[in-house]
Amino acid sequence: MTAAHFSQSYREARQRFLAAAGARRAAIESHAHPLKGAEGEEIATDTALVSTADAPNLLIVSSGTHGPEGFSGSACQLALLHDPLLQRATDSGIAVLLIHAVNPYGFSHLKRTNEDNIDLNRNFRDFSQPYPANPVYEEIHDLLMPTAWPPSEANEEELAAAMARLAGRRDPGVSSGQAVHPDGLFYSGTAPAWSNKIIRAILRKHGTWRRHIAWIDVHTGLGPYGHGEKIFGRHSPETLARARAWWGRDLIVSSMAESVSPRTLGHITGFAPEECPGVAITPTTLEYGTLPGPAVRRALRGEAWLAGHPDAPDALRAEIRRAVRDAFYVDADDWKGMILGQFRAYALQTINGLAAEPK
Repeated sequence: MTAAHFSQSYREARQRFLAAAGARRAAIESHAHPLKGAEGEEIATDTALVSTADAPNLLIVSSGTHGPEGFSGSACQLALLHDPLLQRATDSGIAVLLIHAVNPYGFSHLKRTNEDNIDLNRNFRDFSQPYPANPVYEEIHDLLMPTAWPPSEANEEELAAAMARLAGRRDPGVSSGQAVHPDGLFYSGTAPAWSNKIIRAILRKHGTWRRHIAWIDVHTGLGPYGHGEKIFGRHSPETLARARAWWGRDLIVSSMAESVSPRTLGHITGFAPEECPGVAITPTTLEYGTLPGPAVRRALRGEAWLAGHPDAPDALRAEIRRAVRDAFYVDADDWKGMILGQFRAYALQTINGLAAEPK
C-alpha cells in the first residue's frame, strides 16, 4: 500500500529513510543538528546519493523545509527508494540525491519554522541586502499574533475580514516574508540559519561539477485537498520553456495570479545558481493541498504564539502541536495515495526531461 510509506513521527521517518537508503546501497551522509528532537532523539539532515560514477546530471528531491511538511516529502523519498525509477535514472546518467529533513528541528517538534522561528523558505537570500518591506504583513501582524490562545471570536472575525480585504495582494502578500518581527509569521531571519549553511554545503559537494541539476522540493499546506501544484519560480525564459517541456502546461509560475503561492524571496532552490555557477538548473516546488486556508493559518498562528509562551500548559501545547501536524499532514489513505501518485508521475517526467537534455 502506498500509505505504508508514511511515518507517524520524525524519528520513525528518519529510521525508515536511512534503512531504505542503506538497502539501496546509497551513499549516506548525516549532518547532526546541535539541538535534540521532541523525544530527546538525535536529529539531522540526512542525504542519500544513488549514482553511477561521474553521472553528469543530478536530480535532487528535498523534504521537510517546513518541518512537518516532511511527513509527505519523506514518504515520497521512501517510495522512490523502492521504485524501479531509480534504476531508470542511473541508466540515463542521472544521479539522485535525496535530502531528508532540511529542517529536522521543525519536523521533530512539529513546527513549520526552525529552532529560531525562521521560515527557511525565506532565509536563502543575500543578507548583505535588506529584506524587502512587507506592508501587507505589517497591516495584520497584531491580528495574527493574539496575546492569548485560543484567540477571541472578535480577533478571528477581524482577521478574517482583513484577509479577505488583502486577498488580491500578492507582490508582496501576507505570507511573502518579513524581517521585522522575529516572533511573527514568515520571518526570514537576519543571518543564514543552520539549515541554510548545511544545504549550501551539500549542494557544493554534489552539484558544482554537474552539467544539469533538477530539483524537486516537496511541500504541503496550500491549495485543494490532495492536489499537487507544480510551482516554478522566477527564472529565465529559457529555463521556463524547458520546465514546461518537462512538466507540462499545467506548470504554474509563482508570480501568476492563479498560483497558490505568493511572491517570496529566499526560497531554498533559488540560491542554487550561486553555489553552482555554470550549471544548468531547473528547480520546482511540488505543493500539496491539505486543509482549508483558515485552518492552516490558525495552526501557524498557534505555533507562533506557543514559541512566545514556553510556559503554556502541556494540554494546550499538545493541542497546538497536533493542529500544526494536521495542517500539513493529512493522515488519510486517499490523501496519501494522491500525494505519492502525483509525485511518481512528476519524478518520471523529471527523469525523462533530464535524460533528453543535450549531452
